[in-house]
Amino acid sequence: VVEGAVSCTGTCAFSFPSAKAPQVIWVVEGKGAKMVRFTIPEIRALMDKKHNIRNMSVIAHVDHGKSTLTDSLVAAAGIMAVEQAGDTRLTDTRKDEQERGITIKSTGISLYYQMSDENLKAYSGERDGNDYLVNLIDSPGHVDFSSEVTAALRITDGALVVVDCVEGVCVQTETVLRQALGERIRPVLTVNKMDRCFLELQLEGEEAYTTYLRVIENANVLMATYQDEAMGDLQVYPDKGTVSFSAGLHGWAFTLTTFAKMYAAKFGVDESRMITKLWGDNFFDPATKKWTSTQTDSKTCKRGFVQFCYEPIAQVIKLAMDDAKDKLFPMLEKLKVLSKLKSEDKELIGKPLMKRIMQNWLPASDALLEMIVYHLPSPAKAQKYRVDTLYEGPLDDVYATAIRNCDPEGPLMMYVSKMIPTNDSGRFFAFGRVFSGKVATGSKVRIMGPNYVPGEKKDLYNKAVQRTVLCMGRKQEAVEDVPCGNTAALVGLDQFITKTATLTNEGKDDAHPLKAMKFSVSPVVRVAVEPKVASDLPKLVEGLKRLARSDPMVQCVIEETGEHIIAGAGELHLEICLSDLQNEFMGGAEIRVSEPVVSFRETVTKQSDHTVMSKSPNKHNRLYMVARPIEDGLAEVIDEGKCGPKDDPKLRTKLLSEDFGWDKELTKKIWCFGPDTMGPNLLVDTTKGVQYMNEIKDSCVAAMQWATKEGAIAEENMRGIVFEVQDVVMHADAIHR
Repeated sequence: VVEGAVSCTGTCAFSFPSAKAPQVIWVVEGKGAKMVRFTIPEIRALMDKKHNIRNMSVIAHVDHGKSTLTDSLVAAAGIMAVEQAGDTRLTDTRKDEQERGITIKSTGISLYYQMSDENLKAYSGERDGNDYLVNLIDSPGHVDFSSEVTAALRITDGALVVVDCVEGVCVQTETVLRQALGERIRPVLTVNKMDRCFLELQLEGEEAYTTYLRVIENANVLMATYQDEAMGDLQVYPDKGTVSFSAGLHGWAFTLTTFAKMYAAKFGVDESRMITKLWGDNFFDPATKKWTSTQTDSKTCKRGFVQFCYEPIAQVIKLAMDDAKDKLFPMLEKLKVLSKLKSEDKELIGKPLMKRIMQNWLPASDALLEMIVYHLPSPAKAQKYRVDTLYEGPLDDVYATAIRNCDPEGPLMMYVSKMIPTNDSGRFFAFGRVFSGKVATGSKVRIMGPNYVPGEKKDLYNKAVQRTVLCMGRKQEAVEDVPCGNTAALVGLDQFITKTATLTNEGKDDAHPLKAMKFSVSPVVRVAVEPKVASDLPKLVEGLKRLARSDPMVQCVIEETGEHIIAGAGELHLEICLSDLQNEFMGGAEIRVSEPVVSFRETVTKQSDHTVMSKSPNKHNRLYMVARPIEDGLAEVIDEGKCGPKDDPKLRTKLLSEDFGWDKELTKKIWCFGPDTMGPNLLVDTTKGVQYMNEIKDSCVAAMQWATKEGAIAEENMRGIVFEVQDVVMHADAIHR
C-alpha cells in the first residue's frame, strides 16, 4: 500500500502525500479492487467536445423510481458496484432523504461513458470520438418540491420521463412534462417497474402489451398538448427507439433495438425491419413462419412484442424464481449470458439469482444510454432552439449569438439556477449551467440578480470566482475552468446571489440577463417562527437568510407585526425547511412554530348593482365608483408581467383592446395597478368632463394600494377587480380638495 494511505473499514480511499499524485483512484471493495473508470482530467478534456455532452434530468411522478433508475446509470460509469445498484440511491445525498425514501433536493452528477463503435454505428448526428459525458440531474417527484424540478430543467436539454407501468401517467407526470416542454426540453420515456408485471401481477403477454400501449399513448397525448411549435414532433414511439422498458430496482432494461439486434442475426433480416415488427399490430406464427397484420385463428400465432420480447423475459424470470437451474442454464448459454455470471452468482437462488441474470442479460445502462445518446440533443444542438426562450435581450446581439452557437470563445453567459449548501455550514455553491464562453477559477464575473434592470445599478455585483468545481453526487471535484454546454458549481459568490442569477464577464455592460424561471406552484402555506429563547433571535435571522438561499421556492419575510414568516409550497416542503432551519442553519437552537396560515385572495364576482358614493375625510368632496370583475385571463397576464405599469402605453393599449376588448381611450386612463403597484387590480378613470382630476390622482392611487393590500372581507390581498371612478364632485376652493 502506498505510504500515507488512509485506512478505514469498508470503502477506503488512498491519499497520496506526494505533489504529483497518480491519476487513478482505486476503490477497494471486499475481495477484488475495482477501478473507478474515469479521472477528473479525462472529464475536463471531454467538456470541450460539445457534441459529446448530454445534459439531462430525470423527471416523474412521486415514487415511480427515478433515483433507483439513476443508480443503474451511475453504476455503469463505474462509480459504484453494479450489485448495489437499485438499493443504494446514490443521488439521495441527505440523511432525511434516505430515511423517508423520497428525493427532496435535485442532485447533479457527471458521468463518463465509453461507447463501442458497434453501439454507435446507427448514430447519424455529429460526434467527436466514442466518449460521452452525461451531466445527469435526479429531481424530486413530490408536488411540494416542483420548484427543484424547474431549477433542474432550466440547466438541462433533455429529460428522461419515468412512468410506472402499473399506475400509468399520473398528476405529477403531467406537471413536470408541462414544465419541461415549456423550457423546450426534448423528452424520452421509460416504462419502469416492469418486474411488477412478471412477479406480482403475472400478466399475460397481451394484457401487458395493452397496458404499455396505454401508458405510452397517455404520455404522447400530454406531449402533443404542451409541445412548442419550434421543437417539431416530440412524441415518443418504441419502434423509433425513444421508449425503453425498465425495472430500476433489479437494474435491467431494454429498448426494442436490443431485441431487434438479437433476432436480426438469428433470422438474417435487417435490424431496422425487425424493429418495426416488434411493436404494433404485427403477429408471427412460428408454425407457418409468416408475419400477419391481424390475429389469425391459429393457436401459435402471437403478437411480435409478446412473442419475441415479453415471453422470453417471463420465461427466464419464472425459471430463476422456481429455481429450475437444469432448464435455466442451457437457456442462458444460448443467450450468451452464462459466461458473464461469476461462479458465486450461479450458487444464488430465487430473486437474487434472477436479479443477477437480468442485469447481465439486459443491463439497464445500455438501453438508457442508447436512448440518451441517440435521442437527446447535445448542447450545441439544443441551444439553437432554446435561445429564444432563454435570453431577455435582442436575439441578434453577441450574447445571443454566442449562446446559439454554444461558443466557448464567446462572452461568458452562465445561469445559476440554485444554491447548494456545502458541508461547511452557512456557505453555498452556486450551481448552474454555462451557456457560452468559459468560467474559470479566479476570473472576474458580473453578477446580475433577478431584479436587475439593464442600465441600472440595482442587484448588480462584480466579483471574482474563488473556485470552479464539478458536482459528483455526494462530493465535489475541483477543475480549472468549465467551457459552455456544461454544468458547474462556483465557490465564493454565495454572498451576492440569493436564489438565481445570470453571470457574464466583467465590463460587459450591454449584456441582458437570462429570463427568470416560472414555477408551477406558489408558496401558499405560511407559518410564523420565533426562537424559544429570546437571545437566539440573531441566530434565527441569520438562519432565515441561509434558508432563503438554499431552496428555490421558500420565502422568508418579516410581517408588519414583526413576525418572521416562512412560506412554502405545502406541508411536506415546510416540514423539511423547518428541520433544515433548526438543525443546519441555526446550530440546533430551538424554535416555536405557529399553526399554518394559508393566504387567501379576495375578489368580486359581478359588477356593483349601484354606484357607490364616498366622501373625503373633510366631507367636502364626493367620489362615485363601481367595481367589476376583470376580464378572463387578464389577471394571469398581469401576474406573468406581460402587462404592467412599466409597459409602453401603446403596447398596453394594443394588448388590452385586441385581446380583452377594452375601449382604446379607456386604456389610456388606467391610473394604477395594485397591490404593490404591480398586482392584478386596476383603478380606471372613466369620468367625463370633470376638472382638476390630476390633483386627487396621487391620493386615489395611495388609497387603492392600501385597500387592495388589505381587502374588506378578511384583510387579504384583492385580486382581479377593476375599480372605475365614474364621477367626482369637488369643493370649489383648492384648499379643501
